[in-house]
Amino acid sequence: MRVHFIAIGGSAMHNLALALHEKGYQVTGSDDQIFEPSRTRLSKAGILPEQMGWFPNKINSDIDAVILGMHARKDNPELLKAQELGLSIYSYPEYLFNQSEEKIRVVIAGSHGKTTITSMVMHVLKYFNRDFDYMVGAQLENFDTMVRITDKAPIMILEGDEYLSSPIDPSPKFLWYKPHVALISGIAWDHINVFPTFEEYVDQFEQFINSMRADGVLVYCEVDSEVKKLVENNKHQLKKIAYRTPAHKIVDGVSFLTTDTGEVPLHVFGQHNLQNLNGARLVLNQLNISDEQFYEAIQSFGGAARRLELIAKNDKSVVYKDFAHSPSKLKATTSAVKTQFPDKELYAVMELHTFSSLNAEFLATYQGSMNAADKAIVYFNPETIAHKKLDPISVGQVKEAFGREDLMVRTNSEQLQNYLKGIDWDDKVLLLMSSGNFDGINLNEFGTGLISPNQSV
Repeated sequence: MRVHFIAIGGSAMHNLALALHEKGYQVTGSDDQIFEPSRTRLSKAGILPEQMGWFPNKINSDIDAVILGMHARKDNPELLKAQELGLSIYSYPEYLFNQSEEKIRVVIAGSHGKTTITSMVMHVLKYFNRDFDYMVGAQLENFDTMVRITDKAPIMILEGDEYLSSPIDPSPKFLWYKPHVALISGIAWDHINVFPTFEEYVDQFEQFINSMRADGVLVYCEVDSEVKKLVENNKHQLKKIAYRTPAHKIVDGVSFLTTDTGEVPLHVFGQHNLQNLNGARLVLNQLNISDEQFYEAIQSFGGAARRLELIAKNDKSVVYKDFAHSPSKLKATTSAVKTQFPDKELYAVMELHTFSSLNAEFLATYQGSMNAADKAIVYFNPETIAHKKLDPISVGQVKEAFGREDLMVRTNSEQLQNYLKGIDWDDKVLLLMSSGNFDGINLNEFGTGLISPNQSV
């Protein structure tokens, strides 16, 4: 089987390329730029393109499938050649469905928490040595790649993203998967460049529910009013199972589940993470994992990368990083950390980095999203706004949008770093939130450097 990737260097694309290479397929690909860690991982597998750029001569009738990444454009010369030859061209999610058509497909969807829930499900299945394929949106501990595809595994666990499938396929990725078991964690408007109104965004989840198999099981978070309304009003014939925040308590900065079989200590914390955990439990019930088995396995779950990920700690200070960037994620993450460490002063720092967050109209939805923090700091780079060809935003607009008079706004990365380095971090928690890296900061090194090296983790 010969497969060619157009835009092989992307985070998701290169992981799929590695998975197919591992399966024994002949994999080739192209891209105009490939960054780390994709470059090294592709090189190690022997499938890194020899030259950067697009080469139509790579495309010929011997190719069984072309997989088109979002980084490519509609006029990509390799894509045009593939279309001219009438080759089979797949989007990333379409190809995943193609590879899992005979498997039980479990899809985790929602505006927030889907990577964490997917990770929890995978962790528990691996704990009990269950054979499964998967696709998840982050690199996880004890998993070599973000994608696994085999011929034998009876189950496929998929993180269901509502973003576009490819440059020539504007349908949301998760509409391809047609799940047997699905979960929706929450709905909060995102991707406004694709879904300009909240109603259009919600409609994608309606379509997702309707795409499920008629004998399917839908697990949903009833704490989220939008999800609850959507699911309960939907007429598709499914088994619907609701979940909410489980009983728990916090002792000395550690969360414990309160269960019929006793208290279960956790590494993760926060209302959303506890809801995520409860949803993962119900999904796993459908895969014949009992509650008792789940509680045994989940104690060793350390979290997904950049989802309330611990960078450093000592007796007096803690530093976390998180992928949070949308208003709902920002509010949940900030509140979770403050609740977990009520006696410490919380410094929450977030970067406006995505298309949506840097949009002047969408900015207003951040109202109150960092109120749980004792000190709130927002960073954005005006050059990033110009690069994305958006209208400029001002420091005053950001302060007004977040609704905090004491909000600190920084537009220079070096100044932000110097400010944080000048703080005495005793009895404080630092939370760094971004889908980027504050313009070049190595968050692990920076966070660790704020705390005595011999006391950090």
